[in-house]
Amino acid sequence: MAKGHKPVSGSRAFWPRKRAKRIYPRVRSFVKEKEAVPLLFAGYKAGMTHVRFTDSRKGSVTEGQDVVKAVTVLDCPPLVVAGMKVYKKAAHGMVDFGTVWSEKLSKNLKRKTRVPKNPKPDFGEIEKNIEDIADIRLIVHTKPEESGIGKKKPELFEVSLGGDIKSKIEYAKKNLGGEIKVSDIFRPGELIDIKAVTKGKGYQGPVKRFGVTVRDRKAKKKRRHIGVLAPRNVARVRPGTVAMAGQLGYQTRTELNKKILLLGSAKENDINPRGGFLKYGIVRGDYILVSGSIPGPKKRLVMIRKALRGKKEPEPAEIKEISRESQQ
Repeated sequence: MAKGHKPVSGSRAFWPRKRAKRIYPRVRSFVKEKEAVPLLFAGYKAGMTHVRFTDSRKGSVTEGQDVVKAVTVLDCPPLVVAGMKVYKKAAHGMVDFGTVWSEKLSKNLKRKTRVPKNPKPDFGEIEKNIEDIADIRLIVHTKPEESGIGKKKPELFEVSLGGDIKSKIEYAKKNLGGEIKVSDIFRPGELIDIKAVTKGKGYQGPVKRFGVTVRDRKAKKKRRHIGVLAPRNVARVRPGTVAMAGQLGYQTRTELNKKILLLGSAKENDINPRGGFLKYGIVRGDYILVSGSIPGPKKRLVMIRKALRGKKEPEPAEIKEISRESQQ
């Protein structure tokens, strides 16, 4: 029988494999929307379970049949609109034009950043220079005290809006100091993209990092090592071509076209298993069930946006059973 040849595995699409700069990523590309609506949301990864639902995909082998699939539960407490960020047109891209803060700011926001003592929103300069404004973004922060994590320090980031500049300004004025719920942006059956920082595994060797074959017991010097770095006539190591030891995990990754199977609230439809989610706790508010797995460990904040490459029309699934068996 022929011997299988597999000298190395692992994607070279991401190089260099460095640690992420921040524990929650920033999103730069979005679906174009005509209306002024938020294009991004964030939720905490609570854990996984499995559901039984009727497959409604047209042309599928199991169309109309009950299937069982693993799902990820994302705890989605509302995002608080703390302010708005204004960007002005420049010769090369955009520059900061100013920040407008809400009058009512959360006490826990001081744990994350410096905030003005007596903020007074003023839109006069923005309306005067509306022709030079390039973009308007919301400054939002999370409410981790309403999640199962139990911490007080929120995460702070910017959220892009759809529509033109005038509609963006009107939306920011109307919702300044208010809250954004996950149900305001997404619907059941919709395809989304998940962006998160993966589990950190530290400094690892080439065997675990790239799956190279462990060398024979008669090999000289090292066994969990590659045979050669480069050919002689190159006389140098080309970056990204040789499997070497280094950082594994804690890197920003994006998964496309993940389906929302259910969007609900724990007050109406309890999703928690008996005893709560292991290493997370209890989901108390809004949540979404995402088909399959997503990057990152439990308690990590993941970014959710509408799918860039998926179908726009949502295909809701008829869920018949959600597993709530104890994970303890």
